[in-house]
Amino acid sequence: MFVGLGALSRGDELADGSFATRQGVWMLVALPTMFLASLLPYRFWKPWSVPLFWGSLVLLVAVFLTPAKFGAHRWIPLGLFNLQPSEGAKLAFVMMLAHYLMYERNHRTLSGLVKPLLLTCAPVVLILREPDLGTSLLFLPILFAMLFAAGARPTHLLLVTLAGVALLPGLWKVMSAEQRSRVTAVFRQQDGGQVPRGDEYHLHQSKQRIAFGGLIGTDITGPPVSDPLAYHLPASRTDFVFCLAAERWGFAGVLTLLLLYLALLGSGLRIAARTREPYGRLVAVGIVTLLATQVIINTGMTLGLMPITGLTLPLLSYGGSSLVTTCFALGLLMNIGMRPGYEVAADPFSFAN
Repeated sequence: MFVGLGALSRGDELADGSFATRQGVWMLVALPTMFLASLLPYRFWKPWSVPLFWGSLVLLVAVFLTPAKFGAHRWIPLGLFNLQPSEGAKLAFVMMLAHYLMYERNHRTLSGLVKPLLLTCAPVVLILREPDLGTSLLFLPILFAMLFAAGARPTHLLLVTLAGVALLPGLWKVMSAEQRSRVTAVFRQQDGGQVPRGDEYHLHQSKQRIAFGGLIGTDITGPPVSDPLAYHLPASRTDFVFCLAAERWGFAGVLTLLLLYLALLGSGLRIAARTREPYGRLVAVGIVTLLATQVIINTGMTLGLMPITGLTLPLLSYGGSSLVTTCFALGLLMNIGMRPGYEVAADPFSFAN
């Protein structure tokens, strides 16, 4: 989070803003949330998992009843702040799916995968219609990772994946023109020449800001150019905060940042591996997959390796809903790590041949 404040302050220097200060206020809310989530035994949330999921779907529908902001229905205005329901929906989905899979064994059959897929489609379709392509992409990796951890057969998951690939043309038609242009921009990008327009402009500016950082960053070497237009990058404090970190601290800084993420995700996987209680293990797997997918997609799009999506970088990007939800998820993960033992129940995920 403190690395994020440093990156946001760099953006404020160039654009005369106060995002770092406001993010600091959100930190004062997020850190106690993480602490409280680690104290209350995580099994308390088990019976609330399904109601929380359906409540998140209600909020995802409610966003369409509010005025559009920046051409999208993603936020519910609550006076002092705007609530982004899709952030909470990600964690609610993980908890609901863990609750479902710990009791059901029919996901060991091919037909038994239909219900989890349908449950996944509900938030994906609603978020895709906001439109928010980036967040909608997170649910399928979470589903597959949690199904695998719960004992679904790899051959069945492979067949479902192939079926999903076959449905991609239909998904392409459902996507808005803006979302399709972001996908095609990845294949149209080119280095050098005139500054492009549209979505290709975002990719050009993103890679340029990263290149400005060099090996050790502009904090040490100083800005390489003085033209303010060269530093212009839309959504730099949210979707492209990785570029601010790369420009300020260079390759050495972002390498350290990625190693910190790797250490965090590795700790989460170790917690999942030693947790014997099914609900806790599945929630841990879901949270790790959620964070890992966000990091991969966000950094990939800034480098031009993936389409530009409205997806935040965990713990770094500006946004209260994202920061508080991520901290709650990490608190829940620590909670599971402190209570890895069994309840009075059978061994988890022991299936007959």
